[in-house]
Amino acid sequence: MQGLAVVMLAAGIGIPVLAALNAALGQHINAPMAAGCILFCVALIVASTVTTLTGQVSALGKLTTAPKHLFLAGALVAFYVLSITAVAPKIGIGNAVFFVLLGQLISAAAIDHFGLFGANHSPISATRAGGIVAMAFGVWLTQLA
Repeated sequence: MQGLAVVMLAAGIGIPVLAALNAALGQHINAPMAAGCILFCVALIVASTVTTLTGQVSALGKLTTAPKHLFLAGALVAFYVLSITAVAPKIGIGNAVFFVLLGQLISAAAIDHFGLFGANHSPISATRAGGIVAMAFGVWLTQLA
């Protein structure tokens, strides 16, 4: 569990870095949507390489039998990347990521509470709800000037 937590911590650290780098690229080329497209091209190369190195290429053959709603994840990541690339330069990386974090708190709690998309069912207890509210309050506090 500890090793997986470190991986997710690194992924969390990467989100604002991704936002800052892609927003800067979008500004540099004066085309935030094109910067998003470039990001996905690089991501495809990296993901394809990792898929090949881990011997999981054959799993791609199962895509045709996957429920179509599962592909919505790709649209959601595109929405995230394109929106943060366009919005972050206008409201700041911190502000943009903090609002993303607030959305993540809300949706993660709902997904776990209802066991959506095959997630482990973990009902929202008073303690958990209090923790989510405390985190949301912390996010709000960071927005005060």
